[in-house]
Amino acid sequence: MAINGFGVTEFQLVLLRRMADHHPELVEDAVRRLGATRASMREANKRWQAMVRAPRFPRGAARYTAVLGPAELSLPRRIGDLACVARQWALPLWPELRFEILLGPAGIGAPLLNEWLVRAVGAPALVLRTRADLAPWGCVVGDVGAAFPGAVPREGSAPTRFQLDFEAPDADGRVRAWTADFTWGLLQEVRPAEGAAGPSIG
Repeated sequence: MAINGFGVTEFQLVLLRRMADHHPELVEDAVRRLGATRASMREANKRWQAMVRAPRFPRGAARYTAVLGPAELSLPRRIGDLACVARQWALPLWPELRFEILLGPAGIGAPLLNEWLVRAVGAPALVLRTRADLAPWGCVVGDVGAAFPGAVPREGSAPTRFQLDFEAPDADGRVRAWTADFTWGLLQEVRPAEGAAGPSIG
């Protein structure tokens, strides 16, 4: 399904455009796998920005249904006292992940509370024990949060970015404080937390 020629492939290019600042080499490879170019990635992002600003373009969940088709899965999700709904779509670039939007209690007409990549229901859980296990594009926010209890979420530098502060052993087995940077929920970089010493991954 697509709207005005904008469908799953173009949407994936939009996600990639936001990741290019961290790992252009991974983005280049993914763009080629989609049979696209950097120019078409930039054009897709430009079109998406124009579409979401257009008064007649659907809002909330309807926006993603128009571009990606019906959701593959709809799940109840409780956030504190709020009874929310999560809707998920498969994307070819990341077969073990799903693009998820989180809707408030009003359902389909509710504003989006969150939108990012998550591990697919039923996909094998990752074994993450040390910082070295955290490879760029290798995991999502939920994976890191589950592997390192006590991780503290923080807002990223842009609406599509997110951070987690957590503690994990380094290559020498010494537990240190780290900050993980995510774009659209996908890990981009792990670096020492402010005030901590050590090299970054990614």
